[in-house]
Order: sequence, then C-alpha cells, then structure tokens
Amino acid sequence: MRLGMVVDTQRCLHCGACLVACKAENEVPTGRSRNWVAEREAGTFPGIGVRIEPGQCMHCENAPCVRVCPTGASYVDADGVVLLNPDDCIGCRYCIESCPYDARYFDEDSGTVDKCTFCVHRVAHRQQPACVLTCPAKVRVFGDLDDAQAPVSRLAAERGGAVLKPEAATRPKIFYLS
Repeated sequence: MRLGMVVDTQRCLHCGACLVACKAENEVPTGRSRNWVAEREAGTFPGIGVRIEPGQCMHCENAPCVRVCPTGASYVDADGVVLLNPDDCIGCRYCIESCPYDARYFDEDSGTVDKCTFCVHRVAHRQQPACVLTCPAKVRVFGDLDDAQAPVSRLAAERGGAVLKPEAATRPKIFYLS
C-alpha cells in the first residue's frame, strides 16, 4: 500500500474547512497549522487569475526530512506516510530546513516539530483524513496509489496529476489535477 492524495484545485472554495478540521482533529496549537490554502497568480495578461492551492506535507517517497533527522524521529511507515515520533525529536529543526514545501513547524510548547500525518489514527480505523472528510467541495481524494481501481489512482491517471516543485526530486505523493 502507498497512501497518497489528489487535489482538484478547480473545486476549492477557499472556505478553510480543511484547516479548521485539521486543527480540531489533531489539536494543533493556535497560530500553527499542518495544512494551508495558498493563493497563487496564474496565467498571463490579460488572462491573469488566481489559483487556489490547498497544501500540506507531501509525504515524499524521497523525503529529505527523513534523511536529515539525526535521531530517526522522522520516518516513513509501512504505508508510505512520512511521520514524526515526538518522543525521539530533539527539536533541532533540520527537517524544517530541508523540506522544500515548508510543511513542518516547531511547537515551542512541546519543543518538537509537528506536521501532517494524513490522520493515520483515523486511517487505521478505515476513516478518511479530517481535511478530506470535511471539505464541502470534495477537493481532496485520499487512498491507495498502488490500487489501480481506487478513486485516487483513477483520478491521477485520467486527469494527469502533477506534483509541486518537481525539481526537488522528492517524489511527493500528493498530486494536483489539471
């Protein structure tokens, strides 16, 4: 199994429900976030517009955050999800510096780094991540990328999912539909 996600930016309403759901589900401290919704300029004059782009940890197959972690606190689980064991995190923040997507933050209260986990605690009970479940526009589709029949795989195959920052060669498992 290789868990991943496709994101249909055309459907995003920029309502922020995914942000609120993640904070509530994962008890993310005030002022911090495991996910975000960015606005990016798209097109050329006179056809300039704004692209709304939800984001989070890309759960990279070639994760630089895992390679630079001196204690092994950052690791990849059996389903390909990049996780962090806070008990082993020494707060050095090398993983934050190495992430090309700025997907991690330092929690001053705990002295450790935190990030999106794809809500593995929910997935273990056959539930969707909170950001997927709560989205009224169904922007995110989550599932097993190795299952050709799974909606996540079919959407990526049919609509040509692209990754952010391909030049980073991290092989993210979040694909943006065109």
